Amino acid sequence: MSRVQQYQASFSIGEIDPLLQGRLDLQQYYTSVAEAKNVIFEPQGGFSRRPGLKFLLDITSDGANNSHHLVPFEFSSTQSFMIVMSAFNNATTIRMRFFQNGTLITNINSSGNDYLDYSVGTLYAVSTFDLHRIGYTQSADTLIVTHPNFVPFKVVRGATNSNWTATSLASDLTVPKHAFTLTTTSPSGTITPDSVDGTVTITASSSIFSASDVDQFLEADNGFGRARITKFNSATEVEAMVEVPFFSTDAIASGDYIKESGYEDAWSNTRGWPFVASFHEGRLYFGGSASLPSTLFGSKVGNFFNFKAAEGLDDDAIKVTLATDTVNTITGLRSGRDLQIFTTGAEFFIPQGDLDPITPANVVAKSSTKRGSKPFIRPAAAEGGTLFIQRSGKALRELLFSDVELSYVANNISLLASHLLVDPQRMALRASTDTTEGDLFLIVNGEDDTGYRSASLQYTGQIAAFMLNKGQNIVAPSHFVTDGAFTDVAVDIDDIYVIVKRTIGGATKYYLEMFDDDFTTDSAVQTLSGFSGATYSGHSHLEGETVKVIRDDIVDADATVSSGNVTAGGTPTTYLEAGLNYEVEVKTNPVETRLPSGAVAGQRKRILEITPNMYLTQNLTINGKSLPLQTTALLGSGGVTSFSGKKKTHGFLGYSRDAQITISQNQPVFMTVLSLDYKVSVGQ
Repeated sequence: MSRVQQYQASFSIGEIDPLLQGRLDLQQYYTSVAEAKNVIFEPQGGFSRRPGLKFLLDITSDGANNSHHLVPFEFSSTQSFMIVMSAFNNATTIRMRFFQNGTLITNINSSGNDYLDYSVGTLYAVSTFDLHRIGYTQSADTLIVTHPNFVPFKVVRGATNSNWTATSLASDLTVPKHAFTLTTTSPSGTITPDSVDGTVTITASSSIFSASDVDQFLEADNGFGRARITKFNSATEVEAMVEVPFFSTDAIASGDYIKESGYEDAWSNTRGWPFVASFHEGRLYFGGSASLPSTLFGSKVGNFFNFKAAEGLDDDAIKVTLATDTVNTITGLRSGRDLQIFTTGAEFFIPQGDLDPITPANVVAKSSTKRGSKPFIRPAAAEGGTLFIQRSGKALRELLFSDVELSYVANNISLLASHLLVDPQRMALRASTDTTEGDLFLIVNGEDDTGYRSASLQYTGQIAAFMLNKGQNIVAPSHFVTDGAFTDVAVDIDDIYVIVKRTIGGATKYYLEMFDDDFTTDSAVQTLSGFSGATYSGHSHLEGETVKVIRDDIVDADATVSSGNVTAGGTPTTYLEAGLNYEVEVKTNPVETRLPSGAVAGQRKRILEITPNMYLTQNLTINGKSLPLQTTALLGSGGVTSFSGKKKTHGFLGYSRDAQITISQNQPVFMTVLSLDYKVSVGQ
């Protein structure tokens, strides 16, 4: 029997897949944990209790059955908003609410309402639409919203924060044409162009034209001459734009030319509407539709809504079809160093030099990697790369340009924690704002309980949270759990909004909430002024629920919300918070001492004493044993003192094969753990 002193100075790998529990040969094993629930890992190596959720609004009546979607809108460097969209009125209308810094904007357009309704109009192929399938992109004050089942629309912020308009693009779009059912005929009679190129007038010797011929083509059999009809003048005369110059202005004999028909609008209520959109270098790009899932369309330069090609000049509209040996339904677009195109079968990009813009003459879509991305999850820009969910939903990948391969690679950054991804539905990135934090990448899992299960935890309806610090090669995942299920997440600069499905009083509710560093409970409300007595209102959204009550950092007895009120244990002096509790738990990997004699994985072990190094911590338990920190106010008033430093605890009984350390809390207050020092006794 031997005793070994162990020290875990870093947790920077985060929670690892249970399938890696036997990989004692991995260095990452010794800086990771077996479970990390409701904590955020710090780039310095420690971990903290995740922020609580501030309750903002009950949006249940705006659209039931999980029909809500969060869309960030950045108007300027100082003004940004979160738009809460809901499928309202039996999913024929989109109801939009606008939040700034967590506050609902009211009296929209001087209407007295705190919302803006937009009727989507005629639907393609369905009777009601799935709001989760929307795509969006923004330029300046205009947000473009796409959906496969209805015409795109734009949302524009007006002169003030309460002035907003939502307008269909039906009258603005110049829709490109596509030959869905191409037919060719060889009319009787000659045709004669009055010029060999440019805009020409074509005269026929017999009545071969009609008004329906506009946007159809005439083509000479000898390969010299192809023109798109742009105007119908009469049965014997049309105007056309030449795409391939004619050989001469001589008459082309009957039988030596054909008329192509069957060209119609590429997008319509009979063919479907674009899936996704992105602005890139002066053009608006639309990708995919029900009838053209693998086709990318680019507008004219500076004319964002004109997609109809003309003379093929450098600023003309663009149309590219991703034709490979696999099905490549476009699922996402991102404007990066190149225009990146994500599809179900592969990842593409349109290469361009530093001084060479994309033009109809040089446009080509090159396949870079063949992982495929999951539909209707918008790729997210990260530092130097683009994050996307692989088609199967089991991997988070980063599309990154490699200077070695001179092409893009798709690195699997969730390799060590793929168990946390279960049918991902939404994702968002909160970029770091200072050196004390990393980028926080959040992925909302679906609610289907047929997904992955571990022996003690189910990850559906939760958020997989990846702390990223590319400069230090840190990827540290954990998972967020709440009383209910997360259904959406989005980031407004550094404010993280979520939609949570909760069961309150036996009824299903959808709440808009926001992570707030000053909160330690969920769906919570804080009272910051007007203190008198111990009873406070404002909690009707949790009617009948048992809530945690924190008064000036003092945790009072649990309270039941009655008539929207909660009762504290005394009169607050600085703040009162009441909300739903959430469990915090970090469990270390089974102890491996790495003795010179070899691994001790199969031997029985006992942890004798544990010394956590804490920072500004108010409550902590180790293997169910509460540490003696100051948890009551000094002299009966004021706040609870936060502890920083080391506290040794011992008295842990019993040997086991794993000898894991479980760090948790039994009070909803602040906690940060920097490292663990512990002594292990190894038996036989």
